[in-house]
Amino acid sequence: MASSAPLLDNADDLDVLSFGSKGKEKMTGLETVQLKVEGMTCGACVASIESGLKDQEGIASVKVALLAERAVVEYDPDRWTPAKLAEEIEDMGFEATPIEPVVADTVQLQVYGMTRVLDPFCRECGACVASIENALRSAPGIISAVVSLATERASVTYDPSVVAGPRDIVELIEDVGFDATLASDENSAMQLQSLARTKEIQEWKHAFVRSFSFGLPVFLISMILPMIPFLRPLVNFPILRGVYLGDTVCLFLTIPVQFGIGLRFYRSAWRAIKHKSATMDVLVVLGTSAAFLYSVLVMLFAPFASDPSFHPKVFFDTCTMLITFISFGRYLENVAKGQTSTALSRLLSLAPSQAIIYTDAECTKEKKVPTELIQVGDVVKVVPGDKIPADGVVIRGESAVDESMVTGEVVPVAKSTESTVIGGTVNGKGTFDMKVTRAGKDTALSQIVHLVEEAQTSKAPIQAFADTVAGYFVPVVISLGLFTFVAWMVIAHLSPRLPHVFEEHGATKFMVCLRLCISVIVVACPCALGLSTPTAVMVGTGVGAQNGILIKGAGPLEASHRVDRIVLDKTGTVTLGKLDVVGVRWVERTGLMETEELGSHIGWQEDAILLFAAAETKSEHPLAKAVAQWGLRQLGLSEVPSTLEVKAFESFTGRGIRCDVSGHFPSLSPTAGTGRSTHSIEIGNVDFLTQQCSIALPRAHESFREREESLGRTCILVAVDRQLACIVSLADQIKPEARQAIDALRWMGIEVLLATGDQERTARAIADEVGIAHEDVQAGMSPNGKKALVEKLRHQGHRVAMVGDGINDSPALAAADVGIALCTGTDIAMEAADIVLMKADLLDVVAALDLSRRIFRQIRLNFLWATIYNLVGVPLAMGLFLPWGLHLHPMMAGAAMAFSSVSVVASSLTLRFWRRPRLARRPDDPAFDKGEGALSELTGGVVEMLKAGWETFFVDRSGRRHRSGGRFRQLLRTERSHSEYGLLGTDSSPEDDAVMMEEGIPLAGAASPMVRNPGLMGA
Repeated sequence: MASSAPLLDNADDLDVLSFGSKGKEKMTGLETVQLKVEGMTCGACVASIESGLKDQEGIASVKVALLAERAVVEYDPDRWTPAKLAEEIEDMGFEATPIEPVVADTVQLQVYGMTRVLDPFCRECGACVASIENALRSAPGIISAVVSLATERASVTYDPSVVAGPRDIVELIEDVGFDATLASDENSAMQLQSLARTKEIQEWKHAFVRSFSFGLPVFLISMILPMIPFLRPLVNFPILRGVYLGDTVCLFLTIPVQFGIGLRFYRSAWRAIKHKSATMDVLVVLGTSAAFLYSVLVMLFAPFASDPSFHPKVFFDTCTMLITFISFGRYLENVAKGQTSTALSRLLSLAPSQAIIYTDAECTKEKKVPTELIQVGDVVKVVPGDKIPADGVVIRGESAVDESMVTGEVVPVAKSTESTVIGGTVNGKGTFDMKVTRAGKDTALSQIVHLVEEAQTSKAPIQAFADTVAGYFVPVVISLGLFTFVAWMVIAHLSPRLPHVFEEHGATKFMVCLRLCISVIVVACPCALGLSTPTAVMVGTGVGAQNGILIKGAGPLEASHRVDRIVLDKTGTVTLGKLDVVGVRWVERTGLMETEELGSHIGWQEDAILLFAAAETKSEHPLAKAVAQWGLRQLGLSEVPSTLEVKAFESFTGRGIRCDVSGHFPSLSPTAGTGRSTHSIEIGNVDFLTQQCSIALPRAHESFREREESLGRTCILVAVDRQLACIVSLADQIKPEARQAIDALRWMGIEVLLATGDQERTARAIADEVGIAHEDVQAGMSPNGKKALVEKLRHQGHRVAMVGDGINDSPALAAADVGIALCTGTDIAMEAADIVLMKADLLDVVAALDLSRRIFRQIRLNFLWATIYNLVGVPLAMGLFLPWGLHLHPMMAGAAMAFSSVSVVASSLTLRFWRRPRLARRPDDPAFDKGEGALSELTGGVVEMLKAGWETFFVDRSGRRHRSGGRFRQLLRTERSHSEYGLLGTDSSPEDDAVMMEEGIPLAGAASPMVRNPGLMGA
C-alpha cells in the first residue's frame, strides 16, 4: 500500500508541514502514502486534516490538496500503516482511502468467473485460486502471482525482458478458463467520476431537493400565508395557549431537515471539534442549532407567558432555508469544481478503448484488443478517424494526424514512414500501420496526465497563507458572533433609542440579538478564501496542457508570473538544432592543393573522414552527431565499420573530445601495409585545440574560420596525430518564429539574453538575425557557465527564466527561478524543468508566460473577491449599519455564504476562455484573425500602451535609456516589423520613422529582412 516515492518531488511546490522544529526527532526509513480524501469543502478542512496529523508521533510531513482530493503523508512504517492513517483522517470527519502505488513490472488484474467454475460443490473454491496461481507461476518470466478470491484481484510481478506486457498475462489466465482485465480500467473510470464530482453532485442534489421539499412549506407558512387575510386565521389557530398551528407544523417539518438532512453537518462538526479544529460545518451547525433551539424553547415557554395572546417569534424558516441554501450552494460548487478538471478529464479520455493489432509477422491477421493491453513491439493498424492507441513509429502508409489535444498544434501534422506518432491523437483520412515504441504508463499521454495531476495536487506558496487564515477563520467568526450578541444585548438594555428592527411585531431584544449573532456566524465563509488558488491552478494548468504547456505545479506558476529576464540557449531553442556540414577546409598535405569542396575523397582525406566520424559517434553532442552523419554519408556508409576501435575516449564538456582510433588506414600509415595502426584524434573548438591541445592554426585557415563564424556558422577543428587536418563548418537554421517570439517577450517587459557554447562571432551573428543586442550575448559558455550566468542574474535581484532542451542545459534550468524545456512531443519527463513545452516552438514560451500571468491575476482577483465579501458581509451581519436601516437576515446570510464560494469557482472557470496573445500566434493558427479573447487583449493592450508612453519620459539615473528606447519603441518594433508573421503595420509620422530607423526597424510597407539561412550560403 505504501510507496517510498513521494507524489510531489518539489517541496517548494506545496506547503509541506515539516515538524522537525517542534521537538520531534529526525526520522529515517520513512515511507510515503497517497490517500484519496472525500468530504473537504474549503481551506478550513485542509487545515483541519493537516493540524490533526501534524502532532502525531511518527508523521514527518503532510500534504493535502483540496480540489484534487488527495493527501500525501510521509510516515514512519513502524508506527503507522496506510490503513491506520486513513482511519485517523476518517475520525476527523472525512472519508479516506489509501491509493495503491503503481509498481514497475507489477500488474493488477481483475479476474472474473472464479466462483464455482472448476468445482461446483466447493464453498471456498480454493481450486480456482490455485489453478490460476499455478498457471501463472509456471510460465516463464513470472516472478510472483497472488490471487485473492474475496476481491477477485490478481497481483502479478513479471520480468519485462521475458514477458512483453500485461496482455501475455491476461492470455495465460484466459487459457485456464477465466476472464481478466486490467484493474487500472476501473481505477480510470473511478478517477473520471472523482474529477467530475459525480458522487458529490448527486449527494448534494438529493440533499437540496429533500430540504427544499420541507423548507418551502415552512417558508410559506412563516412568511407568506400570514400576509393572506383569509389564511391568517388558519396559520394562527391556537392549539394550546401560546402554541399555534402554523408554528407546530413548521416544527414537525423542520425536524427532518435539521436532524435528517443536516445530520452530515453534525457528524462533520463533531469530529472537527473532537480534533480541536473548526470547519465551515461547525458554523452551519452553530447557526441552525441556535435558531432551532431558540424556537423550540420559546414554544415550550409560550403557554406560561403572562400575556394570554402572546405569539412567540420562531426561526424554523431560518433553519430549513439555511440548510436548503447551503445544500444548493454545495451542489453548484461541486458542479463548478467538476468543470475545473474538464481538461484533465479530456486527457484521460483521449486514449481509445480498443485497437486493431496484427497477430502474425506478415501483418495479414487482425485482432481487436483493449488499448490497455497494447505492448511494445505490437504492430497496430490505424484507420481513418481512429485515435492512436500508443506512441510509435509509422512503418507503412501515410496520413495527417490531429495532435492539438496533446501538443496544442492547431494544424494537422503529416505522417509518413518513420514519422513519430503520439498516443491519444486523432488520425485523419489516411490509413497506416505503426510499431508501438511506448505503451501503458510510458506513453507521452500518460506522462502528461501524471504531470497535470501533480500540478493540480500542488499548492502555490500563496495558498499556504490562505489555508493558515482558514484555520483561524472559524474561531474568529464564532468570537465575532458572540461579541455581536453581547454587544447588542448591552445596547438594547442601555440605549433609549434602538434601531427599527427591535420594534418589529413580536420581536424581543433577545431574539433580535440572537438573529444578528446567527447572521454573523452564517455569513462568514472561509470556503471562498480557500478555493481562490486551487480552482485557478486546476483550471489554468488544464488549459495549459490542452495547449501543449505543461506546468509542473503551482510553485513554478507563481514564480513565472514575475519573470523579468529570460536566458535562451541557442542550439535547438533559437535555432532548429539540425546542424549540417556546409564547408570543409583541408590542410595542404603531401603536395595536394587546399580545397573547400565537400568530401574531397583523395587518399588520406577519406581516412581522415573515417577517423573523425568514428570518434564523433561516441559523443552525444549535436555537433558531433552532425559531423559523424556527414562523414558516413561522404563515405557511403550507414554505420562505422566494426573493424574500427575507439580507445581512451575523453569528452570535455562544451569544448571538444580526444581519443585514439585503431584500424586499417593505409594512406595515413603507409608503413603499416595491410596491418592495423592507431591514430590520435582531437576535435573541438579553436580554444580547445590551440590552447588545451597546443595545435597550431595556420593564418589562412584562421581567416576561413573568421569568415564562416561571421556568417553565423560554427567551426570545429580536427587534428590527426597532433596535426591540424581540417576545419569543418556547420550551419544551423534559425527558427522562423524566433524573431517574433523575442519581440513579443520584450513587449511583455522581459529582457532577453542569448547563452551559447559557440564562439562570439557565431553567437553575435545569430543574435543579429533575431534582434538580440550584442551586450546580451554570452558566448563560449559551458553548461556550468550558463548556470553561473543564471545565478548571477538572480543575485542581482532579477526573476530569471531559462529556456533550453532539458539535457545539456539541465544545470541552468534547475538554477533558474523557472526552467522551461522544449521537447519533441514524446520525451516530456524532463526533471530539471518547471515548465515543459510539447513543441519546440519559441512562441509557446510567450504563451506559457502569458498564461502564468493570467492565472496569477485570476488568483489575486479571487482573493480580492473573497476578502471584499467577508469585509462587507460580516459588518453588515453584525448590525453596524442598523442605524441606517440595513441588516442581514439569517436566511439571506446563508444564501450569500452559499453563493460566495460558487462565485469564486465560477470566476476561476473564466480561465477556460484564455487564448494565446496575438503576438504568440502563428499566421496559420485559425484563431489568428478571429476575435477570441479580444476583450482581455484590448484592455491589456491599452494598459501596455499607457505604461509604454509613461516610460518614454523617464531615463535611468545612469543616463542610459531603457533598452530599445522604452517599451513604446518595443511595441512599434513588434507591430511594424516581420510582416511575414502577420503582424499589422501602422501609418507612422516622420518622427516615428526616424525613431524606427535609428533602432534599425524596417518601416511599415518596406521589405522585411529575410531570416538568413546559413545552411544555404556558400563557403
